Amino acid sequence: MKDDIYRQLRREALSVLEGEANVTARMATVACLLAHAFPENIWTGFYVVDEDKDEELVVGPYQGTLGCLRIPFARGVCGAAARTGETQVVADVHAFDGHIACDSRSVSEIVVPVRDAEGRLFAVLDIDGPDAGMYGDADRAGLEALVEAVFV
Repeated sequence: MKDDIYRQLRREALSVLEGEANVTARMATVACLLAHAFPENIWTGFYVVDEDKDEELVVGPYQGTLGCLRIPFARGVCGAAARTGETQVVADVHAFDGHIACDSRSVSEIVVPVRDAEGRLFAVLDIDGPDAGMYGDADRAGLEALVEAVFV
């Protein structure tokens, strides 16, 4: 079922974003589509690599409650995704060493690195959920495919 939702989201995002080159508009649209497709999520959005700071993410377009403004690559699930370049799927953020509690309701999290056409990391897609183990292989595959289709 989630596979079908992610396929539909990818088609919809590509249709809506056809001809739109602005990265902020693309991130805002993806965050909105994901938030509406999965309303149980607490936070859905992007942290962008701050080119003026060494290894630090700054909040970008998102849907949800107030998020952390800045996250160093050395901390949290978002930092781990940025640092390693690999999607992070965390069933219980309270057991994740260095977790940053931006919203106390967050229990599970998935963070996908976002790269440009040259393969450079420019952001991460972060999604937080209120229940343990909300994200798995279908989410990883669906979100990685969505990010690749929209941003590469």
